Amino acid sequence: MKINEVKTFVTANPPPQAGGRYFIFVKLVTDGGVIGYGEAYATAFGAHLTARLIEDVAERYLIGHDPHDIETFFRRAYSSGFSQRPDPTLMGCVSALEMACWDIIGKEADKPVYKLLGGMVHERLRSYTYLYPATGSVYPGETDSLRNVYNDPELAAEAARACVAQGFTAIKFDPAGPYTVFGGRQPRLIDIDLSVRMVAAVRQAVGASADILFGTHGQFTPAGARRMARALEPYDPLWFEEPVPPDMPDAMAEVARSTSIPIAAGERLTTKYEFARLIALGAAGVLQPNLGRSGGILETKKIAAMAEAHHIQIAPHCYCGPIVAAANIQLAATLPNFLILEAIRTFDGFHETLLKTKIAWEDGYVIPSKEPGLGVELDEAVAEAHPYNGADLHLQMSQEPL
Repeated sequence: MKINEVKTFVTANPPPQAGGRYFIFVKLVTDGGVIGYGEAYATAFGAHLTARLIEDVAERYLIGHDPHDIETFFRRAYSSGFSQRPDPTLMGCVSALEMACWDIIGKEADKPVYKLLGGMVHERLRSYTYLYPATGSVYPGETDSLRNVYNDPELAAEAARACVAQGFTAIKFDPAGPYTVFGGRQPRLIDIDLSVRMVAAVRQAVGASADILFGTHGQFTPAGARRMARALEPYDPLWFEEPVPPDMPDAMAEVARSTSIPIAAGERLTTKYEFARLIALGAAGVLQPNLGRSGGILETKKIAAMAEAHHIQIAPHCYCGPIVAAANIQLAATLPNFLILEAIRTFDGFHETLLKTKIAWEDGYVIPSKEPGLGVELDEAVAEAHPYNGADLHLQMSQEPL
């Protein structure tokens, strides 16, 4: 079996854009006609340029090769251009292609991927969702009103109750202020005050029926993160996500040692090497690899195994499209140290439209598919009918100091 064709899709995510402005999918085809799908979560460059980079990696290291040879593909790509070090853009490309290879491998074996990774540990997977506004954009600066679920405790509490009514037992939100390229910074007192009022309102609304996941996306200095954590501890969040920027794990470890709230991190990290630093420093009690960036399914299985040896749990990240979601599900089903899975709402809306069969979600839990491969098929006609022609990146931070 050889890979003989690669094709990419850059698909616009229509409003409310839950999961980002666009998705980058890849399709691999073998000489026997078996098709595999993957998705990248790497957006430091324009969407179409990233798609071309995926094609370049495939042309160099996959076309003409057996998709079963995952380790060889990873090592050749990882060392591309004499680099041999974690690179988010390259690993986004590798991750998309690697999960497409696993999709092919599973289909060829007529088994779901989890059967090829040690078998199923979890028959259903606990999931969480962001708090989203009832109408309008999911981006705080683009909502219908200045008063929204991101800055108004009453509206946040209302949204949290709605999530619990759907069946979710964990909800995440990021009320600590705008993200800026000039972090980390000290939170202002108004940031801390708003965060506490938001968390308090949600806690009062859901009681003990749901965990609260508090995110900041690396906004703060260690000193600032410690102040924020101290103010939030009375409400017992399940985690404090990325309290400091991801470039200095020693700083994150400093925060972890100072708070009772578990630290979660990893959506912006790639490969076992970067995650090994977090583990060695005791910087996080929950790791959040995104399979569209972390290096793919096998690489993340290795990350999870390292974490398991240190009693650290895995919560796969998924602020992207449904193919990454499907890969996350296949891997999570095999992990003894799985904690919780990020869901985009209940995988409905455009995520559902992009797939020929919806990801199964029941009462707060994802039910892993028993179909071969990743268990989902991209509807290529839908992906091509929604081309992304914008210049914005998948996610962007404020370009000006706060």
